[in-house]
Amino acid sequence: MSTATIPFSARLREASAAQHTAVSDSGFMTALLDGRLGLDAYARYTEQLWFVYAALEGAARGAGLADDPVAGPFLRPELARTPELARDLAYLRGPDWRHDLAPLPATAAYAARIEECAAGWRGGYVAHHYTRYLGDLSGGQVVRDRAERQWGLPHRGDGVRFYVFDAIDNPAAFKRAYRTLLDALPADGAEKQRIVGECRRAFACNGAVLSELGELYPA
Repeated sequence: MSTATIPFSARLREASAAQHTAVSDSGFMTALLDGRLGLDAYARYTEQLWFVYAALEGAARGAGLADDPVAGPFLRPELARTPELARDLAYLRGPDWRHDLAPLPATAAYAARIEECAAGWRGGYVAHHYTRYLGDLSGGQVVRDRAERQWGLPHRGDGVRFYVFDAIDNPAAFKRAYRTLLDALPADGAEKQRIVGECRRAFACNGAVLSELGELYPA
């Protein structure tokens, strides 16, 4: 089957499948979900997510992407994660959580790439948006469940709110609608191939963050 007849959402999923598995099975994430790391490691991971989503959501506002024909349809308010991350970090680190907050080098590079795409390449921004938010709606729920059970965090409450999408009544339907938007993306074949490449880059950025966290928190 040619790429012209494969839905673009399926092309993205297939192209990044191996990287998705590698990220999910990374040493840090495996140790975290297996209970071999403590709450501090989970909190440090949450701090890195703050920088990634501050870039995703802040850059979208700063670049005026809401009215952009490529990126705009994906910017749904029910996906916003930075308010939830702020609540989680206040719970995990205390009210002064911003005081000593700093990104790891890989996190800073990841956020910078998102901002670069938002400013100059909207298709690339969509690749990062897709990689993060659809993952949160799917595999992120496993992280929430483990965090609640391992560290006694409130069920769907502070500490795990990042993973709770209260404004989305039917996650499965939402993901189907999101994939329909991907399939209708106003881009030609060459541009779609570039977006596929950026999707792979997004997974590589995420993997680099987890690798640095693994060095800080060896199992």
